[in-house]
Amino acid sequence: MRKLSIAMVFVAFLAVVTAAPSEAASAQRPARLTMQSIWAPSITLWRPDKYFADLVNVLADGVVHVDYFDGGTLVTTSDELFDAVSTGALDLGSDWPSYWEGKNTVFALFTSVPMIFTPGDYMVWYWQAGGFELAQEMYGKYGMVWLPHSVTSPESGQRTNVPIRRLQDYAGIKMRQCGRNQARILEQLGAAPVFTPGAEIYLSLQRGVLDGAEFSVPEVDWSMGLQEVTKYNVQPGWHQPGPVSGIMINKQSYDRLPDRAKFILKQAAMATMMWSWTFFEYSSGEYTDKFLEAGTTITRLEDDAIAELQAIADRLLIADARANRDHAKVAFSMVQFLKDVQLWRDSQQPYMFGRTPPTLEKLYEELRAIAQQHGVYDDVMTLRERVRARNKAQEFWTPSMPYTGNPVMP
Repeated sequence: MRKLSIAMVFVAFLAVVTAAPSEAASAQRPARLTMQSIWAPSITLWRPDKYFADLVNVLADGVVHVDYFDGGTLVTTSDELFDAVSTGALDLGSDWPSYWEGKNTVFALFTSVPMIFTPGDYMVWYWQAGGFELAQEMYGKYGMVWLPHSVTSPESGQRTNVPIRRLQDYAGIKMRQCGRNQARILEQLGAAPVFTPGAEIYLSLQRGVLDGAEFSVPEVDWSMGLQEVTKYNVQPGWHQPGPVSGIMINKQSYDRLPDRAKFILKQAAMATMMWSWTFFEYSSGEYTDKFLEAGTTITRLEDDAIAELQAIADRLLIADARANRDHAKVAFSMVQFLKDVQLWRDSQQPYMFGRTPPTLEKLYEELRAIAQQHGVYDDVMTLRERVRARNKAQEFWTPSMPYTGNPVMP
């Protein structure tokens, strides 16, 4: 793939050089970036990816142009996309951060931690509380810039062929499950988690290889035909309550861009994130109705089951933080955000968009102690203050400045 991409880039370069009548004319041509979605056309999570590319091409007309490709077009499997962008075989690729947990467990925290962040939590944390900067630090270790550009509704919940209302009902269930800690939770409940690629879920359910599966929000699940091969929908979607996706950008490709293009890429990601949340939140209502009309029965976990899931998820989060300095740094930043908004959020219920986990006090104290042990506590608190100062000062980037972010960091 990399050899092919390098050859294609070389041919494109020769075409530009031989066709350019002058250096001035060449300079006026927009920079071109090659982007591939991680999602196949049959999985409608591609919507924010295409929206982002289209928006950049309108906002940055004459400055930069994104050549967008569906999932599987250039890089055939999703698990190769990280390395393709990291090495420069692709300029941009969308991602689901927890797919990269095998490289570093911290990537799981940038999307849909079980029982912690809601979609709104992620948006505020990324853009106002240091989450964006921490993502740059972690992806930067692999030669990439990362822009969160998509957040959906909480995921549908697991779709099964047996009703599940209590944790005991998971025992013996073969469940397609994405996410390392999500799978570990199921194992503790006596289930058999299986990671099955999205394209194989339908047949696996149809043939009885799986008893149940989770994938995404109702519109996406419907597009995959899960209404045809499952009978029940286990709610709420505790396993992935805040599903975030991002745009990975090769750092060398990014550094070559003009400053205006860098500014536009981030602003387009922010705008797309809002669009994706509103789109999938509305469509989740539409497609829940469609599932019910197709014969799906919703089963809701009992309150004591949800409380036990919270306790298990907290223990796994703490264990990962102890084992990994990066994990501790990001996890502590997340719970610090929850502490910062706790009083306001609790006093405004039931009209808030998020929740305070009932175990927050204990979880916060443990993660703070772990952050101090790893030597990252001060880093998190300093970053938090710098980001708040930047956003309060609201000094907008202008083309006369080298681009380092917007608003400008003091």
